[in-house]
Amino acid sequence: MSVQTDRTEPLAESEVFHILGNDRRRAIVQLLAEEGGQIDVSDVASEIAATESDTTPVPNNLYKSVYVSLQQTHLPQLEEDAVIEYDSDAKTIQSGHHFEEVLQYVDGHTADHSQVLQLHLGLCILGLAVIALAGLGLPVVSSVDPVLSSVLVFLAVAASSLYRLLG
Repeated sequence: MSVQTDRTEPLAESEVFHILGNDRRRAIVQLLAEEGGQIDVSDVASEIAATESDTTPVPNNLYKSVYVSLQQTHLPQLEEDAVIEYDSDAKTIQSGHHFEEVLQYVDGHTADHSQVLQLHLGLCILGLAVIALAGLGLPVVSSVDPVLSSVLVFLAVAASSLYRLLG
């Protein structure tokens, strides 16, 4: 399913599911998202080994096994799909071209989009309600200019959208 390290075309949904279909690759994406920039391979191996182990401290042979599988299988796969950039000399990982695209499929990272959509819907309904109530001539709302309220609702939705796009 992998193509090349410098791939720029979007990943197919089946490729994303293949990438995230493995617990260790999914953990790499989640840990990198939590760190927000760069993470050491040894830290990733320690976290994954701790998750897989039922004992404390983590057995050294499990840590080594996880570390080797990351080096030989999972990091090359993620790098080939441009999800991460792996510096094999410094043993560090940072997000790649397709990182955000894959992160959208990881638990908890799609809720932000639905909350923004709900906010926009709520603002639009509020604006329509003000316009409708002003049109009915209700005493408190009739003094509100419908054009002004429409412009304010559109500005609020636009500002929210711009904030999400730039943030």
